[in-house]
Amino acid sequence: MNKQNTPISIPICIIGAGGIVNDAHLPAYAIAGYKIAGIIDKNKDRAITLAEKFGIEKVYNTLQEMVEHNGNGVIYDLALPASEIIETLQHLPIQSTVLIQKPLGENIEEATAILQLTQQKQIQAGVNFQLRFAPFILETKKILNQGLIGDIADIEVYVNVFTPWHLWDFLFTKPRMEILYHSIHYIDFIRSMLGNPQKVLARSFKHPQSAQLSSVRSNIIMDYGDLLRAVIHTNHNHNYGYTHQQSYIKIEGTKGAVKINFGALINYPHGTPDSFEYYTAEANQWQQKKIQGSWFPEAFIGTMQQMMLVKAGIISHPENCITDAYDTMRCVEAAYKSNEESGVFFSLI
Repeated sequence: MNKQNTPISIPICIIGAGGIVNDAHLPAYAIAGYKIAGIIDKNKDRAITLAEKFGIEKVYNTLQEMVEHNGNGVIYDLALPASEIIETLQHLPIQSTVLIQKPLGENIEEATAILQLTQQKQIQAGVNFQLRFAPFILETKKILNQGLIGDIADIEVYVNVFTPWHLWDFLFTKPRMEILYHSIHYIDFIRSMLGNPQKVLARSFKHPQSAQLSSVRSNIIMDYGDLLRAVIHTNHNHNYGYTHQQSYIKIEGTKGAVKINFGALINYPHGTPDSFEYYTAEANQWQQKKIQGSWFPEAFIGTMQQMMLVKAGIISHPENCITDAYDTMRCVEAAYKSNEESGVFFSLI
């Protein structure tokens, strides 16, 4: 039997009842048939609303009440801002199983503190970097494993959309924004395909129409040497209708290629349909394939499934384990350092 398809039923306690829980966590868990044992939020009315919408049996008044009632018999799903992770972990049981919302802290110092705390409390922790579990990424990995497109030579992530950042008002106070809260998904995805890069080069930009935000556009190069290109381009201020909005991942191999148009970001929050195309030397043409599910919400099944498999003792650690996520945070930190320090002044040439 495929371990990844083994049916598991471990209750989940959700800490946080924000938009991402309504739009992704709970719809994904409903598709997977996961049982939600309870939910809590500082705004209890918000938690009650989600409990009624998704049939959650218990809304807790305090985190202490949730922990006392469930102990280590559940998986704690921390759908919280990065700044609240450490305090929440401190109140969870020793040896608990926890899925932490990305990013893993606001910077590398916080990421280090979170990692150390989970180690001290023997917490089995995963981080919700879910893009690597999107159905179209899982299909890409199958194609690669079958050798249909050869060895990866080029990965390009291109995003040119209009993102309504006002939906996440907490971002307007963040000193780091676009890379930490969005492009981090693509950094983690590329790491899941290629491992850690030798270097990271990056430049992140503000926009005159979004001046309150620290950045809304980025260019990132993850350097794996002379034979392999991995680049990320994002622009979240293409506010000219969605005719020319684009969001795609293109992977070129030595024998073929894959192109994924992921529509979740286009005309957000409405989205457009995804498309999946691949080219093989054998077929000598592009072929389309219908992929069931998308990034939102289906990819969120994968991150939680990994925690289920760990909790059930089927695997020793999740693919999205905290130590792997820490390396993604190291890449993010490298990107910000590059943004601050890199480049050669034209006047010096």
